[in-house]
Amino acid sequence: MSQASLASSQPVRYPDSGSQPVMTRRAWVLVVLNILIPGSAQLLAGNRRLGRFGVGATFVLWALIIAAGLTFLLSRSTILTIASMSISLIAIALVLAFYAVLWLILTLDTLRLVRLIKAAPSARGWVAGLATILLVATSGTAAYGAFVATTASNFVSNVFITAPPKPAIDGRYNIMLLGGDSGPDRDGLRPDSITVVSIDAATGAATMIGLPRNMEYVPFSEGSPLAAAYPNGYGADLGCEVSVCLLNSVYTEVELMSPEMYPDAVAQGSEPGIEGMRDAVQGITGLSIQYYALIDMQGFLDLVDSLGGITVDVATAVPIHSDETFTTVAEWIGPGVVHLDGYHALWYARSRHDTSDYDRMARQRQLEEALLEQFTPANVLSQLQGVAAAGTRVVKTDIPQASLGYFVDLASKTKNLPLQNVELVPDNGVDPEDPDYDHIRQLVAAGVAPIPSSDTTGG
Repeated sequence: MSQASLASSQPVRYPDSGSQPVMTRRAWVLVVLNILIPGSAQLLAGNRRLGRFGVGATFVLWALIIAAGLTFLLSRSTILTIASMSISLIAIALVLAFYAVLWLILTLDTLRLVRLIKAAPSARGWVAGLATILLVATSGTAAYGAFVATTASNFVSNVFITAPPKPAIDGRYNIMLLGGDSGPDRDGLRPDSITVVSIDAATGAATMIGLPRNMEYVPFSEGSPLAAAYPNGYGADLGCEVSVCLLNSVYTEVELMSPEMYPDAVAQGSEPGIEGMRDAVQGITGLSIQYYALIDMQGFLDLVDSLGGITVDVATAVPIHSDETFTTVAEWIGPGVVHLDGYHALWYARSRHDTSDYDRMARQRQLEEALLEQFTPANVLSQLQGVAAAGTRVVKTDIPQASLGYFVDLASKTKNLPLQNVELVPDNGVDPEDPDYDHIRQLVAAGVAPIPSSDTTGG
């Protein structure tokens, strides 16, 4: 068959290169085909082996996306679980990197096939521009996705443990949050903030229970090593092994003096001091604590900064001190709605001037709620590297990777519901120096009681 006949019957593969209108139309057709079905341009006008590979890979990707979408609709937590496992994230990163390279090759090869020099001069810039936009939109997006997946995988593997999930107890998950107050003038870490987040496993309704760090005569879980050592409460009989026998001293005592009480703690992703605190919090509240999260307060500063700060409504001005005696005020935070960076957020949580521990508890709870509210996918993705880096320094937890998808799904429900608060403070009839633990457990039980269905719609 002659060249003229081939150009007439197959103008895309065998174009009349002397005709600018034909070459211009052909250029547009190939670029658009490369957008719609990557690899099809090569099937029609180039290396058919590369084209078959590209089209086949495109169909495989479509099938994966459709399967993932259907699974998400039918079982959202399954997809979230897969997407939050370290090994799954690595696999996703490799797949995205593969497609980034493939689309780069196909797009550059498409530009070669269109023979821009043969197209009309007025169309060359538009064709090249469209191909470049495609290159950035496809290969660039896939490459960024691979980066996100790799960063997330490193974060997940560094923070969350590999272990089977724990079941809900009485229909709830109870997570102990400890704000670590470490410093050069202290032996070890002392929890400065102690909170239990109790979440309804079905509805996502959450209750935050704030425990004063200065509670005395703390009871421990029945059968625990500390219950055997202090059967009448922490320090109730002959004192304790540290200078003061308060709730937040339990961590220091067990971690520094008696780590042998919890020999398996480290192997299970915890620490002896944390397990001692878990037994104390369970004894106080009457709740079974499945998981903990230890948040370093200095690292908290980096996390807030990585998210671009947080906004809170400051009721009463809070001072920032310029000396270690907390007497000289350098500046004030508030009053009013204030956007805080990490430095100011940390001072807002910890400032002691003309305030009580209960005021600090309220401010810390306010920051926790603000952080949860502003911890959105858009914020996290836009600052992912900083958030992940801060997170590995900030958080230590025994929540397993296998539970992340479930908790992410549950958290989406929690955000749409009113957050309940139970503060174990004097205003609620709790005297930390002489606590009535039966009364405390009644407060907790009432606070975590299921909300009537008519009240679970939020807002």
